[in-house]
Amino acid sequence: MDRSRPHARRPLAVLLTATAVAAAGVTALTPDARAADADLARNGGFETGLDGWNCPAGATVTSPVHSGASALKATPAGSDNARCAQTVTVKPDSAYTLSGYVRGAYVYLGASGTGTTDVSTWTQSAPDWQKLTTTFRTGPSTTRVTIYTHGWYGIGAYHADDITLVGPGGGTGQPPAPPTGLTASGATSTSVALSWSPAAGATSYAVYRDGARIRTVTGTSTTVTGLSPSTAYAFQVAALNDAGESARSATVTATTSAPDSGGGDSGLPEHALVGYLHASFANGSGYTRLADVPDSWDVIDLAFGEPTSVTSGDIRFERCPATECPGVESDAEFKAAIRAKQAAGKKVLISIGGQNGQVRLTTTAARDTFVSSVSRIIDEYGLDGLDIDFEGHSLSLDTGDTDFRNPKTPVIVNLISALKTLKAKYGDDFVLTMAPETFFVQLGHQFYGSGPWGGQDPRAGAYLPVIHALRDDLTLLHVQDYNSGPIMGLDGQYHSMGGADFHIAMTDMLLTGFPVAGDANRVFPPLRPDQVAIGMPATVNAGNGHVSPAEVVKTLNCLTRNTDCGSYRTHGTWPSLRGLMTWSINWDRFGGWEFQRTFDGYFG
Repeated sequence: MDRSRPHARRPLAVLLTATAVAAAGVTALTPDARAADADLARNGGFETGLDGWNCPAGATVTSPVHSGASALKATPAGSDNARCAQTVTVKPDSAYTLSGYVRGAYVYLGASGTGTTDVSTWTQSAPDWQKLTTTFRTGPSTTRVTIYTHGWYGIGAYHADDITLVGPGGGTGQPPAPPTGLTASGATSTSVALSWSPAAGATSYAVYRDGARIRTVTGTSTTVTGLSPSTAYAFQVAALNDAGESARSATVTATTSAPDSGGGDSGLPEHALVGYLHASFANGSGYTRLADVPDSWDVIDLAFGEPTSVTSGDIRFERCPATECPGVESDAEFKAAIRAKQAAGKKVLISIGGQNGQVRLTTTAARDTFVSSVSRIIDEYGLDGLDIDFEGHSLSLDTGDTDFRNPKTPVIVNLISALKTLKAKYGDDFVLTMAPETFFVQLGHQFYGSGPWGGQDPRAGAYLPVIHALRDDLTLLHVQDYNSGPIMGLDGQYHSMGGADFHIAMTDMLLTGFPVAGDANRVFPPLRPDQVAIGMPATVNAGNGHVSPAEVVKTLNCLTRNTDCGSYRTHGTWPSLRGLMTWSINWDRFGGWEFQRTFDGYFG
């Protein structure tokens, strides 16, 4: 999948030449450090993770390292050079030496905001650790300088370690006064919103929960997520600047609400098995009659309802013809099988979209057509609800649409409106599920839409505003943890398909919540565990990312029992996790019902 569009850039050779000329023009400093000089870089060896650094595309690794136990690894993309930076307090009109060790191709080390000439140095190729050094003098009024390292667009990952900035420290000054006016509001079963008055001289704020520091933010509000229902928490805030941390504010206490069912009475069992049934097409898995679906399947998604054109909003459900699906049942038999499944307590939904069913509700007319055409399908077959499986280019964000809480893009706004209308029409018993890909959800932790400056893939994180707006109506979210590229988890590490670790990390993000595009002031709140099922392929034929039954069990053990967690540590334990989803029932039958048997063996 093409994840980004490159920025317009000057030729590499031109930039490298300009950089070399600028670096050569700086007057060398005396090599002997003066008595007042100190290393001002914070966590230059990356021994405490990314503390002090802003590295959206970076993570710490334990190998290779230049010294100590950790080093930085950052991976540029086609439109991102994987810049890792920190801002340091310096003294005006003073000399500084910036050094660091790097590995990789086209790796830069530099300083900006010097007040004189910004500098950088680079290496074209460093197969092993290579030291880079540059020097600069601050301007007569410069008190803060940003030091950074970065790679080059799409060339590959680089490593950095032991970065130092040696020179006289800035004035110590005084820490700010404690913040005032701390209030807690908007408590849900898993989150609390905090806000406070700004403190003079503060550059950021430390947030404490029950005496433990949990995050640092630059604004005067934040939403604390990942909390337990019906639990009292004590919060405090301290103000920070270059001189240190203030005393903590007065304590406020907030109690989370009891868990609610959300989305009405879904009628689902405590743990549910969800599967897609190929009802409108055939493939190598073979056709499976609805009546032949075993009783283990609690939610059956009929795949797929598709539009007459991408932007029409007119959804049609055409059952597979006998010429393509030998043994297909008649319409009367199919409807009778739906009623029999419902009588047995199962839910049968129409799934809209799929790989080939692109749906873009670009106008209100398309929105209204979507509502009326989907209603006709639900009414004709007597279905329990709707599954949204928009893939490909169905959802994307317009340039400048950067806040998932207040979307402006028509295809997003119209879909939200359409789903709310259907929910209101059919009432609390209406089952609403969604099956987005990780690109449209968890990738939003790093990238959201085309980004504040454009150039990113506008589809990144595009499901987030839809999920957020409908979280009170949503019965189940089962993200497709397959056919996915590497995704950064809440631990700052990239996770790839192929084992329990990927499913654990991706699900932990949904149940803990996460900053969108790394913005601590725009946190996607956690979903309730009873709203979440984990999407996995049933067999190796069904999709990339299939895992063995043993890895499925490890995933469930970690998330529901806090055992078998491996290297990834979750932010909670969720015994009420709803269950599993798979593509597909047909493929599971083809594979001897292995996925179904794993679910039944675990949950009974």
